[in-house]
Amino acid sequence: MYHIMARLLLKSMLLCAILTAVLAPAGARAAELVMFERDGCVWCARWDRDVGPIYDKTEEAKLLPLRRVNIDRDKPAGIALTSPVRFTPTFVVMDNGREVGRITGYINDDAFWGLLGTMVTKLTPPNPNHT
Repeated sequence: MYHIMARLLLKSMLLCAILTAVLAPAGARAAELVMFERDGCVWCARWDRDVGPIYDKTEEAKLLPLRRVNIDRDKPAGIALTSPVRFTPTFVVMDNGREVGRITGYINDDAFWGLLGTMVTKLTPPNPNHT
Protein backbone atom coordinates (compact mmCIF):
# COMPACT_ATOMS: atom_id res chain seq x y z
CA MET A 1 0.00 0.00 0.00
CA TYR A 2 2.76 2.46 0.95
CA HIS A 3 4.73 1.75 -2.23
CA ILE A 4 1.67 2.60 -4.32
CA MET A 5 1.23 5.90 -2.48
CA ALA A 6 4.94 6.69 -2.81
CA ARG A 7 4.85 5.97 -6.54
CA LEU A 8 1.74 8.16 -6.93
CA LEU A 9 3.40 10.98 -4.98
CA LEU A 10 6.55 10.75 -7.11
CA LYS A 11 4.50 10.87 -10.32
CA SER A 12 2.59 13.90 -9.02
CA MET A 13 5.81 15.72 -8.14
CA LEU A 14 7.29 14.96 -11.55
CA LEU A 15 4.14 16.15 -13.30
CA CYS A 16 4.17 19.40 -11.29
CA ALA A 17 7.82 20.03 -12.19
CA ILE A 18 7.14 19.43 -15.89
CA LEU A 19 4.04 21.64 -15.91
CA THR A 20 5.87 24.43 -14.11
CA ALA A 21 8.68 24.37 -16.66
CA VAL A 22 6.35 24.21 -19.66
CA LEU A 23 3.69 26.65 -18.52
CA ALA A 24 5.93 29.30 -16.94
CA PRO A 25 5.18 32.62 -18.63
CA ALA A 26 7.81 33.89 -21.07
CA GLY A 27 7.80 37.30 -19.42
CA ALA A 28 8.83 35.85 -16.06
CA ARG A 29 12.53 35.90 -16.88
CA ALA A 30 14.65 37.07 -13.99
CA ALA A 31 16.94 39.16 -16.20
CA GLU A 32 16.89 40.29 -19.80
CA LEU A 33 18.37 42.82 -22.19
CA VAL A 34 15.68 44.92 -23.85
CA MET A 35 16.72 46.61 -27.10
CA PHE A 36 14.56 49.59 -27.96
CA GLU A 37 14.75 50.29 -31.68
CA ARG A 38 12.81 51.91 -34.51
CA ASP A 39 12.51 51.44 -38.26
CA GLY A 40 15.19 53.28 -40.22
CA CYS A 41 17.61 53.61 -37.29
CA VAL A 42 21.10 53.40 -38.83
CA TRP A 43 22.76 52.73 -35.45
CA CYS A 44 20.32 49.88 -34.81
CA ALA A 45 21.28 48.44 -38.20
CA ARG A 46 24.95 48.79 -37.32
CA TRP A 47 24.37 46.90 -34.03
CA ASP A 48 22.48 44.24 -36.00
CA ARG A 49 25.48 43.89 -38.31
CA ASP A 50 28.25 44.00 -35.66
CA VAL A 51 26.73 42.31 -32.62
CA GLY A 52 23.39 40.79 -33.64
CA PRO A 53 24.77 37.64 -35.34
CA ILE A 54 26.84 36.63 -32.30
CA TYR A 55 24.85 37.91 -29.33
CA ASP A 56 22.79 34.72 -28.85
CA LYS A 57 26.01 32.66 -28.73
CA THR A 58 27.57 34.60 -25.83
CA GLU A 59 27.64 34.14 -22.07
CA GLU A 60 25.91 37.51 -21.76
CA ALA A 61 22.96 36.18 -23.76
CA LYS A 62 22.65 33.26 -21.36
CA LEU A 63 22.29 35.75 -18.50
CA LEU A 64 20.38 38.38 -20.48
CA PRO A 65 18.19 37.01 -23.26
CA LEU A 66 17.48 39.72 -25.83
CA ARG A 67 14.01 41.17 -26.23
CA ARG A 68 13.48 43.71 -29.01
CA VAL A 69 10.93 46.50 -28.74
CA ASN A 70 10.10 48.85 -31.60
CA ILE A 71 9.28 52.12 -29.83
CA ASP A 72 7.02 53.26 -32.68
CA ARG A 73 4.86 50.12 -32.79
CA ASP A 74 5.19 48.05 -29.60
CA LYS A 75 3.78 48.59 -26.14
CA PRO A 76 6.23 46.65 -23.97
CA ALA A 77 4.64 44.63 -21.19
CA GLY A 78 6.35 43.98 -17.89
CA ILE A 79 8.95 46.74 -18.26
CA ALA A 80 9.25 49.38 -15.55
CA LEU A 81 11.69 52.00 -16.81
CA THR A 82 13.34 54.64 -14.63
CA SER A 83 12.94 57.17 -17.47
CA PRO A 84 11.43 57.16 -20.97
CA VAL A 85 13.40 55.88 -23.96
CA ARG A 86 13.94 58.71 -26.42
CA PHE A 87 16.85 57.52 -28.59
CA THR A 88 17.51 54.32 -30.49
CA PRO A 89 19.05 51.99 -29.98
CA THR A 90 18.73 51.98 -26.23
CA PHE A 91 19.63 48.78 -24.38
CA VAL A 92 18.04 48.35 -20.96
CA VAL A 93 19.18 45.64 -18.56
CA MET A 94 16.21 44.45 -16.52
CA ASP A 95 16.57 42.26 -13.43
CA ASN A 96 13.54 40.95 -11.55
CA GLY A 97 11.36 43.70 -13.03
CA ARG A 98 13.69 46.58 -12.25
CA GLU A 99 15.99 48.55 -14.50
CA VAL A 100 19.63 47.88 -13.60
CA GLY A 101 21.14 50.15 -16.22
CA ARG A 102 21.00 51.25 -19.80
CA ILE A 103 23.19 51.92 -22.79
CA THR A 104 21.89 54.78 -24.89
CA GLY A 105 23.12 54.60 -28.46
CA TYR A 106 25.63 52.38 -30.19
CA ILE A 107 29.12 53.44 -31.23
CA ASN A 108 30.93 50.14 -31.78
CA ASP A 109 31.07 46.61 -30.49
CA ASP A 110 33.95 47.24 -28.06
CA ALA A 111 32.04 50.01 -26.28
CA PHE A 112 28.85 47.92 -26.23
CA TRP A 113 30.51 44.83 -24.71
CA GLY A 114 32.40 46.91 -22.15
CA LEU A 115 29.29 48.75 -20.96
CA LEU A 116 27.21 45.57 -20.95
CA GLY A 117 29.90 43.77 -18.93
CA THR A 118 29.75 46.50 -16.30
CA MET A 119 25.98 46.10 -16.00
CA VAL A 120 26.18 42.30 -15.77
CA THR A 121 28.12 42.72 -12.52
CA LYS A 122 25.11 44.61 -11.07
CA LEU A 123 22.70 41.71 -11.58
CA THR A 124 21.20 39.96 -8.58
CA PRO A 125 23.20 36.78 -8.04
CA PRO A 126 21.13 33.62 -8.49
CA ASN A 127 19.83 32.05 -5.29
CA PRO A 128 21.64 28.70 -4.93
CA ASN A 129 18.92 27.39 -2.59
CA HIS A 130 16.16 28.11 -5.14
CA THR A 131 15.08 25.12 -7.24
